[in-house]
Amino acid sequence: MPSALSLGYLDSRKRRGTNRFPRWILLSTAMLLTFATAAVMFGQETGIGVVREEASRPVAIRDITITRAAGDRVMVTDATTGAVIADYPVDEGGFVRGSLRAFERMRDVAAAPKDAPYRLIRWESGRVSLSDTATGERIYLDAFGRDNAAAFAALLGLQGGAKS
Repeated sequence: MPSALSLGYLDSRKRRGTNRFPRWILLSTAMLLTFATAAVMFGQETGIGVVREEASRPVAIRDITITRAAGDRVMVTDATTGAVIADYPVDEGGFVRGSLRAFERMRDVAAAPKDAPYRLIRWESGRVSLSDTATGERIYLDAFGRDNAAAFAALLGLQGGAKS
């Protein structure tokens, strides 16, 4: 019985060289990694091409509670004094309502108390953030547009609890 090599199929294959991984791909990868490392080091040393977020301090802080009242009204009250800051009827306060829904959902997921206050902060940089004291979540409201951030900045008012 003839061997498998003499049948022609394997005989013709054994003389071929093995396929190797192309060296140019390895060289290109090494060059890309070297360039990326050099660019990061250059940026860190010179500051060119680097975006830095400057840390700022809070200028005004107010703890508020946002609740739904009868008739789907949204009421915003000062958490320390209990004074009503804003009362939004059904067709008003769209962004405040949306934020309340988002924070209610986060509290449901975290099984956090629903009556904990929210912390509204105006920073030195002019940014406004809303923090949930129950879950620790913080949203920078400027990311949703200037008008939406202004809706919450108005809740700080003049008695925004200026911090010294």
